[in-house]
Amino acid sequence: MEEVGKLSELQDSVNIQQNDPAKELDQSYYSFQNISKFLLLSLIGVFMFFVPIEINGKSSIPLDHFVTWVRGSVGIGADLYVMILVILGTIHPFYKKTWNKNSVEFVISIFKILGAIATFLVLFEIGPAWLMAEEMGPYWLNLLLIPIGLLVPIGAVFLAMLVGYGLLEFIGVLMQPIMRPIWKTPGRSAIDAVASFVGSYSIGLLITNRVYKEGKYTQREAAIIATGFSTVSATFMIVVAKTLDLMHIWNYYFWLTLIVTFAVTAITVRMRPISKMSDDYYISEGVPEEVIEGNRLKFAWKQAMQTAQHAPKLGKNILDNVKDGLLMAMAILPTIMSVGLLGLILVNHTPVFDYLGYLFYPLTALLQVPEPFLAAKAAAINLVDMFVPSLVVLETSLETRFIIGSLSISAILFFSSLIPCILSTEIPIKISHMIAIWFLRTVLTLIIMTPIALLIL
Repeated sequence: MEEVGKLSELQDSVNIQQNDPAKELDQSYYSFQNISKFLLLSLIGVFMFFVPIEINGKSSIPLDHFVTWVRGSVGIGADLYVMILVILGTIHPFYKKTWNKNSVEFVISIFKILGAIATFLVLFEIGPAWLMAEEMGPYWLNLLLIPIGLLVPIGAVFLAMLVGYGLLEFIGVLMQPIMRPIWKTPGRSAIDAVASFVGSYSIGLLITNRVYKEGKYTQREAAIIATGFSTVSATFMIVVAKTLDLMHIWNYYFWLTLIVTFAVTAITVRMRPISKMSDDYYISEGVPEEVIEGNRLKFAWKQAMQTAQHAPKLGKNILDNVKDGLLMAMAILPTIMSVGLLGLILVNHTPVFDYLGYLFYPLTALLQVPEPFLAAKAAAINLVDMFVPSLVVLETSLETRFIIGSLSISAILFFSSLIPCILSTEIPIKISHMIAIWFLRTVLTLIIMTPIALLIL
């Protein structure tokens, strides 16, 4: 009778486990549908963002090729599309009645109006001679506004596949032991860093903003990612290297710049203002990354399956992402035009940056940078735009060109594009904080990179 009783208890236990809703739910995560969504959609996203292919002699990621094809196919339609986005972006703060919410919003709204006027004049070629000069209005329209205006919304389509169906969680679990100790960010932030470097900082910020709004980053973590990982793409590094005649030492330039950029980020996260930023989440109940013990790969797979199970339908996810992408493009394009042009006017027609160069001149002289004043001036100009400093040091020594070319990437923050991009997100970073971070990054990059350049070149 005792054995019968034990057998009965064992059977009851098995029945309870078999009928346990939590266990059934856990097993349902590993359905063929969830596995298919995770693998297929994530692979499409990875291919579009991270796998360089060569088409017509140009090696780049498929997303870049696709945007180039779209731009070529629509012709002047791309210009008109960007003009519409600029106009809508200029009207938006007045429609939402946020234009006078604070002094920053007021100034940005004024710059948007100026940017819309400048874009209209350049597009229809009716602007004054100084605006129509090749390195002024046409430069910003063709090299910045149109590519960003197309890239952000189109990239949002594939972004939905990249981060919406489990890959973010899968990579996050695996990268947690690296990202958290070095950069104080969740493992999932590795996706942001790679997306910026091989794709575009605007796409990287779109990812960061989306994940932050979902409560998966704190304010400080989002700020670290936005100001420490959102560098220009590797493809644009080639443009800088070609301009500065560094292609014969491309591997030195690429890898040292990559290492120094992320080394500087590891230092700045431990300094003010970043170290004192809030650890609050965008939503009341944040979703912090779970600290994993045990089989990391098994847990990563489980997290991916859970995300795939609860993910919205692909169509809705794409629409939501495209909407976010269009709003971001609207917000940044008019500001990029006006702030960028203002920066070029100050660089080319005033001594402002000659004076600002003295901020860094003692450091460049102490570090024995060849042509220390030109290097200091270029470092100051980097706050306006990341490409213009290269034009300042074109005729200098190889060491100076190498240092400034690396600094242009590592400093990350600049007013012609990235800072307006950050301001268009929900990430709460003050302009004064971004300028402070830029200054720290500039100083640290000069200190780290200069001895290396002088030693190896």
